[in-house]
Amino acid sequence: MSQDASQADYCQQRAAASGSSFYYSFLFLEPHRRQAIMALYAFCREVDDLVDECSNPELAAAKLAWWRTEVAALYQGQPSHPVTQALAVALKRFALPQEHLLEIIDGMEMDLEQARYPDFKALHLYCYRVASVVGLLAAEIFGYRDRRTLKYAHDLGLALQLTNIIRDVGEDARRGRIYLPVEDLERFNVPAADLLQSRYSDNFKALMEFQARRAQEYYERALAQLPAVDRRAQRAGLIMARIYRTLLEEITRDGFMVLDRRTSLTPLRKLWLATKTWIRP
Repeated sequence: MSQDASQADYCQQRAAASGSSFYYSFLFLEPHRRQAIMALYAFCREVDDLVDECSNPELAAAKLAWWRTEVAALYQGQPSHPVTQALAVALKRFALPQEHLLEIIDGMEMDLEQARYPDFKALHLYCYRVASVVGLLAAEIFGYRDRRTLKYAHDLGLALQLTNIIRDVGEDARRGRIYLPVEDLERFNVPAADLLQSRYSDNFKALMEFQARRAQEYYERALAQLPAVDRRAQRAGLIMARIYRTLLEEITRDGFMVLDRRTSLTPLRKLWLATKTWIRP
């Protein structure tokens, strides 16, 4: 197996093992685009997992600092990690700005530095760094002719991240993190203790209905901004939107039972949604 093939295989295994819905959107891409998006996704998994899985914040910060130096090495033509070596192959074809990869690391550092967000403006910055920036990089890989597509990619990233936050409220709370803005908790009179202790209430349901409407507004805004000329090129992103909106609809139908369980779609359903969207975006 060649070095390039080995690096690509590492990235594909990283993406497939995560069980993420994103994996299904990559399956239909041309090989060079699929390799590039797998490398990008593997990079995101590497830096995200080290923050989630490392119990020592100082060690996690040190590891993120190492990734900063590795990104610098990537753009100097000297990557040492399989993921950055795979990204080096992608850089030969696609314009992937170095500052965007560093902004993703900035977002992971926010998880080490704060566990609550006072308002949506503060949360928006976090979502921009960990999701919208990824959307902008993905748009470069998928291809576009109209720069308005970047506005679509930005807002779609926000919508996807807001959906993640809704799905993972209970799981995140058990990790000591609450991404729902403090101003929203106060507005709907939901104490943080309710999230930490998995206590459901009418107030909690109203709070989550508000969060779901916000996410849906970003989906609608994103899709409205996607120029027709780029719709086919951006089909992989549209698959992500279809799967995540379906997930959000499932969570809503279940009454936002997200404090003590994790709602998910079956792999077969994800594949069906992906195939349907690829054929008719």
